[in-house]
Amino acid sequence: MLIVISPAKTLNFETQTLTSESTLPRFLKDSRALIKCIRDYSADDLSKLMKISEKLAVENHERFKSWKTPFTESNAKQAVLAFRGDVYQGMDAESFMKRDFTFAQKHLRILSGLYGLLRPLDLIQAYRLEMGTKLQNDRGKNLYEFWGDRLTKTLNADLHESKSKTLVNLASDEYYKSIDESDVEAEVVTPNFKEFRKGKYQFISFNAKKARGLLSAYIIQNRLKKADDIKSFDVDGYEFNEELSKGNKWMFTRVG
Repeated sequence: MLIVISPAKTLNFETQTLTSESTLPRFLKDSRALIKCIRDYSADDLSKLMKISEKLAVENHERFKSWKTPFTESNAKQAVLAFRGDVYQGMDAESFMKRDFTFAQKHLRILSGLYGLLRPLDLIQAYRLEMGTKLQNDRGKNLYEFWGDRLTKTLNADLHESKSKTLVNLASDEYYKSIDESDVEAEVVTPNFKEFRKGKYQFISFNAKKARGLLSAYIIQNRLKKADDIKSFDVDGYEFNEELSKGNKWMFTRVG
């Protein structure tokens, strides 16, 4: 199976990388085009475009100015180790063994507004460019139009190469919209996570994001290849809830 997740706003380029293995993003030419486009924006323009604070706008303005190729291990870092948001805290890739990274490289993909579709060991430089950003570009009025069907086609190629018959969608709605599910050449399973609190099942954003990472790690570290094997997920108190599951939208619950 192939897992797809979202990137993270929080990044860590300070600590030393845990593996010497790395690859280059497959859409670097497209990334350069986006960088060239967004470099024309001032920090104030970025603040308005991305709806972020002045401080973050200045930081990312500097990031876009300093972004350059070629990527090396001295100026970039593997994506799965650079992202530090809730999903990645749950995944805890820092605890991966060499064979875990090998499996993840084949079975995990990260959607990105700037880099398109990343493999875990693809090198990236620091950035912030969410998929929902309405960045005017040569291909359209936003990043969905910029990427078009490229990401779906590449995902299908990866599905075939890994002989995967299932796509496990653990991405947010914002990022998954960049994939045309009707053209995905595999069965799509979308796990969701809720907690039983105050007499009812509730969606708790932070915990659900972390659970996406936990499930990703569970699949990777247990080398799962069949969709039904996901139902055995039992980390951090979660269990498959057949009653709340509908079709290929699988619900996992726990007592909050």
